[in-house]
Amino acid sequence: MTSPIDTRALLDLHPAHPSAVVAFLSGAEAGSPLMGLQAAEWTVVADNVLVLARIDHEEPYWAKDAAEQLRAGGVTVEITPRLRKAMDEEWTWVNHPMPWCTRSEIREVSDQAQKIHDDIRHGQLLIHAHAHDGHTTVAVGTYRGPSGRSVHLHGEDHLRQVTRTFDSPAQALLAFEKDHAATMHPGPAPLTDTERAAAKARSSLEPVAAGPKPARPVPDAVPAYLADAGDHDALLDTFFTEHGDWEKWRTWSDETTHAIHESQTLRIERVHEATGGETAWTVAAYETPVSERAWVLTATAATPAPVLKNLLEHLAEGNGPDPAADAPMNVKTVTAATQPLADAGWKHSVEGLSTLWTSPTGDAGTRFDAFLARHHHDRDQATWALWAGPDPGRPTWTVTASSRTPTSLLVHLLEPLSDKTSHRRPQNTGATRRTSHCSKPPTAPANAARPAVNRSR
Repeated sequence: MTSPIDTRALLDLHPAHPSAVVAFLSGAEAGSPLMGLQAAEWTVVADNVLVLARIDHEEPYWAKDAAEQLRAGGVTVEITPRLRKAMDEEWTWVNHPMPWCTRSEIREVSDQAQKIHDDIRHGQLLIHAHAHDGHTTVAVGTYRGPSGRSVHLHGEDHLRQVTRTFDSPAQALLAFEKDHAATMHPGPAPLTDTERAAAKARSSLEPVAAGPKPARPVPDAVPAYLADAGDHDALLDTFFTEHGDWEKWRTWSDETTHAIHESQTLRIERVHEATGGETAWTVAAYETPVSERAWVLTATAATPAPVLKNLLEHLAEGNGPDPAADAPMNVKTVTAATQPLADAGWKHSVEGLSTLWTSPTGDAGTRFDAFLARHHHDRDQATWALWAGPDPGRPTWTVTASSRTPTSLLVHLLEPLSDKTSHRRPQNTGATRRTSHCSKPPTAPANAARPAVNRSR
């Protein structure tokens, strides 16, 4: 066994990036371990501080391997409890396109994709052109150095693979143009969201201040339904942290997270890339794990944080669908569900067979469609609509719910709309909207198939 050296290493999860790992080195002999970590694709972000940020979300696994190598070299290694928990977690990619592979084989495939990514990032693999084959990104490139081989690449992030090899760039380009002339573009494809996130994690642990910090704007006090959407992903992360009876799964594309109660009768789908009025949340309840839906609720990406927080809190309190929700809404249950609005002085009106409650200022409302609730027996049919914005035809955000949605859940949703206040950041007319440069497949519909039971990040 190697004798101990005057070096300590503290390994912890990255403070901002979900799966990246940070190594803090100290001691008089830290130079050699630092170079060893750099050789293993750790990036120096400060004096004796390194970050491991990958595109396959396997950082805890490789950090565990690095810890063993450091200990073998005589370094005293400390691993924080939260990183230790991530290292010990065994998870799988839900709906991985190579289901025949074992977990270790999937990790090997993603590690090969990581090496391709690193070769491109370090300039060792020069990409001549890229295209879209109707399903994913493809590219053609040439390795620098003695081998000089040219390759065709298929896929993005942890699924990128070498599909063909050539003796010269000319041969590779001719074959690539023959297959993809209609969608071919020069140079590498724009970075994916995952690649950008990894690059950001490797840049530093905190944003670098450019000049003096501007004064922090004072949030405006507004009704809860006009509050900021906030960080929906952070709300979901907190939900998982506080409620161990819910399991977290990710789809292989990394764009959707599924939360499933241990009873398997309550399920949440969170689409991370949804924006504005797109559906970002779908909650579904089932009478048994294999039955049809009892009820379903959706929320758009701009839904205020107080509304979502109340929704998640209510879901955490229950163990399954409300037995009383098996029957459609009636006058009694509708009155009970909307009591918070009545108590807050919202205007009540009837439009045909729909009942409408409108905020005193007219910038929020709730609608119940009695006709749909009575005559349409499709349990996915949205009979409730909650909204805020200039008018119902141009809502800023919307929440919809089917007729068998439990009254108790509706009360929890309507309470923050009625008389609670929250905060909204002052509007900045000079701000620019961040857009994604990668192509995004359409989000799954509300009645998408349930994911297979597998734990994932």
